[in-house]
Amino acid sequence: MILNKVRETIKDHDLIQKGDKIVLGISGGPDSVCLLHLLCRLKEEFDIDIYAAHLNHQIRGLDASLDALYVSKLCKEMGVAFFVKSIDIPAYCKEAGLSVEDGARKKRYEMFYELKEEIGADKIAIAHNMNDQAETILMRMMRGTGIQGLRGIEYERDDVLIRPLLDIPKSEVLEYCSKNSLEPRIDKTNLETVYTRNKIRLKLIPYMSDNFNSNVVESIVRMGNNIRVDSDFIERETMKAYSEILSNRPQDKSRIEIDLEIYSKLDGAIKSRIVRHAIKDVLGDTNFMDQVHIEQVMSLEPDSKLEKMIVLPRGMFAYRKKGSIILTSEEIIEEKLEFCYNVPCNGFIKIRDIGKVVKTEVMGIERFKSLKVDKGSKGFDLNRIKGGIVIRNRQPGDKIKLAMGNKKIKDLFIDMKIPKEDRCRIPIVLDEEGVMCVGDFRISEDYKISDTTREVLRITFANL
Repeated sequence: MILNKVRETIKDHDLIQKGDKIVLGISGGPDSVCLLHLLCRLKEEFDIDIYAAHLNHQIRGLDASLDALYVSKLCKEMGVAFFVKSIDIPAYCKEAGLSVEDGARKKRYEMFYELKEEIGADKIAIAHNMNDQAETILMRMMRGTGIQGLRGIEYERDDVLIRPLLDIPKSEVLEYCSKNSLEPRIDKTNLETVYTRNKIRLKLIPYMSDNFNSNVVESIVRMGNNIRVDSDFIERETMKAYSEILSNRPQDKSRIEIDLEIYSKLDGAIKSRIVRHAIKDVLGDTNFMDQVHIEQVMSLEPDSKLEKMIVLPRGMFAYRKKGSIILTSEEIIEEKLEFCYNVPCNGFIKIRDIGKVVKTEVMGIERFKSLKVDKGSKGFDLNRIKGGIVIRNRQPGDKIKLAMGNKKIKDLFIDMKIPKEDRCRIPIVLDEEGVMCVGDFRISEDYKISDTTREVLRITFANL
């Protein structure tokens, strides 16, 4: 009996707790009408309050208005509070650049969550059935989904969305409505093969049933349930690794930084889920993020992809930086600083643009050699320096002479894997003839201390 099946589904997946307030999405079609009737029968057993919510999409003209009237009458007969909202979905989708399917779904769920907050409800009940589950799995397969997508629709999500009818075939839903004289409305657009899901429902599944497996719906759903068991294990391992990644990098609501030192050691199955979780943490969900988008982010892992950027759906960006992959909803704009200061031979200057102080001192070679080695200090042969000294940001065409010959500073930064947004903050020291050094990273061969050096200009770079 369908009532017992739904009761078992609720208990097996802990969908409802005693005293819950439940917003039920109702279209007026067989599935949602069936669920409304069943929950009303279980109302006393679970001590629940039910609130029906209906969205008029303004897609079907008079039929849509008749749907709302039907649902209103039905809810009144069952003693259920009823809420209705009307939105011009075609106009909204055109403006937002969404398909009618996607736009209608988005606005429908927005309404459910708004009502949930307004009345202080605990759950939102959606009337997806077993056939919807099979259709979803097939649709995701054709999009190239991973194991997560093959799980299909979840029985519950975020302890809010619940789907008590997922174990009930469509045929049993229709039979239940007929036996109980519910006379649900039939949405004629569900019979049109314009939308992808309708094509799967009306053409693909019947073809598979007639030619390959008469129980194809049950088989697909069983596969999804088996995959869910394996997926849950991988998910637990994923969350362990994800927690470690989050604890090692600064995060905020619009940006997740994946630590590659940890990430690179993980199995591929874990890596793809790490990326998916990061996207969800930034956007709130992973809607419209297909497996191909996850793989695009994963492709940024090699060092050869340093400073690469990928544009993802929904205004999302993925950046490959030194030691990390950054997923963010805000484009990282390369800051272009310009500064130029004259450098005294004995003294210091503060470069507030980059938060540095540069100290200079002339000394004899013996004293220089006696000083403790300091990574932030560099020594130059004073006799090789020509004219005055300046310190500025890098400019196009700058080169430095290294042991292997002249090298563009741009190429040097690339070799050193310095992020683009940091390059303008590295000070370049020059005399009248050329570049003396690139910050405290490299010294030009033309200014290095040698056996003939008698006086040294010591330059020290420190943070302000």
